[in-house]
Amino acid sequence: MSLKDRTITGLKWSFTDNAVNQIIQFGIGLVLARILGPKEFGIIGMSMVFIAISETFVNSGLGSALIRKQDCSEADYNTMFYTNIGLGLAAFGLVFLAAGSISRLFSNPDLLLLVRIMALNLVISSFGMVETAILTRNIDFKRQTKITFIASLSSGIIGIVLALTGFGYWSLAIRTLCQNLFRVLLLRFTSSWKPKLMYSVESFRELFGFGVKLLGAGVIDTVYKNVYKFVIGKYFSAAELGYYSQATLFVELPSRNIEVATQRVTYPVLASMVGGEAKLKAVYKKMIRLSFYITGIVMLLLIINAREIVLLFLGGKWAPAIPYIKILGISGVIYPLLTLNLNMLNAQGRSDLFLRLEIYKKILIIPVIILGVRYGMLVLVWGIVFNSAIGYVLNSMYSARLISYSSGEQLLDIAPTLAQLLIMAGLAFAAGMIAPQYLLLSLIIKTTVALGFLFLTGRLLKIPEFTELSGIAAEQYRQHLLPLISKHKMA
Repeated sequence: MSLKDRTITGLKWSFTDNAVNQIIQFGIGLVLARILGPKEFGIIGMSMVFIAISETFVNSGLGSALIRKQDCSEADYNTMFYTNIGLGLAAFGLVFLAAGSISRLFSNPDLLLLVRIMALNLVISSFGMVETAILTRNIDFKRQTKITFIASLSSGIIGIVLALTGFGYWSLAIRTLCQNLFRVLLLRFTSSWKPKLMYSVESFRELFGFGVKLLGAGVIDTVYKNVYKFVIGKYFSAAELGYYSQATLFVELPSRNIEVATQRVTYPVLASMVGGEAKLKAVYKKMIRLSFYITGIVMLLLIINAREIVLLFLGGKWAPAIPYIKILGISGVIYPLLTLNLNMLNAQGRSDLFLRLEIYKKILIIPVIILGVRYGMLVLVWGIVFNSAIGYVLNSMYSARLISYSSGEQLLDIAPTLAQLLIMAGLAFAAGMIAPQYLLLSLIIKTTVALGFLFLTGRLLKIPEFTELSGIAAEQYRQHLLPLISKHKMA
């Protein structure tokens, strides 16, 4: 299979894997949000702040190091396996002991037991990292998609049943544990790789030598992503954190799905292309334009339909989340661009630049937090958008050193798409003024106008990204859907 075919297949299944996971979680989250309130989601958000940071230590960057290494041995796999388990147990112990302090920090006694139970995720996750790394190395996301579907759906059903029977925030916690456990068990039972009693100090040094810089960057990035939840939970309220968490869920469903799918595929692809700068730059430019086109469409549709989506699917009690969705949606457009530029640094083996960048960018959160605590939530949320924009500029400046593709060139490449999408958003917003009081009708009108405009301009102006996506969709239709239709007709 050629590199192009592997990339397209990998993107298809990686995107499907993330889409399956996030759509199921999103759908189940909507049901749970109908049953529970913002406060319950806020309490879970508080508990996950420290769990998320600890999970970064458990991974320790070894997964990325294993994916990047050209020839992995049994010693490499087993060393990573036992190292991650050891780190998982150590992280669990530390979080377990710190649960009392965390509970007092947020002035919430419910967090004492909740944090300790949620810390079990650290141990569970550590058992499945080698299998995940192996599948990612092989750009094999089809198996991960099936595993994700089973784990997400079954754990979601358990969470809904528990919520209906009055378990409150515990239904969210148990759902998370079950999903993690089911995923790891399915990875283990379906994997051809089996752990052996083998450990290599030399292998650890090699993998950790590269991974430790990614670990530092990962810890900084995770702290950055969760510090806002910490600040909201500490200085505002559990309900306010619930609104913010729900807003990020809406934004991350499309943007993170595209980001993670792109990251998982482009990292091994770009790493395998090291040495051919002209070809690398050409592929990279196409990835930048295509990812921005896809993400921009989805995020702007979310922004213009935020009111209708929240009120229709969550109900009036979640209305305070609407402005957060609209603002965070702007930063959501930037997520894949941030990831692609960071992937270029990793693919070129420059984890040192990766770490340095993360340190520079995260220093910027300090004034945002100070201003947010002083002037309120909206200032804090706008600060997140500002930091995302600055982060993109810094990332692209550093990646430009490796392939001579500057920030200015990237912005020029995406400028036509940006203009097209802004016109689309303006037309759709204006069309929605026809019947704003009818939520479902307004949603349908705005979405139809937006997609119709994209289709017409894409066909008439022969926009490259539209043509590329149309070609991929047509190819997938001929290869997969058409044979099924023909078979059904013959039967």
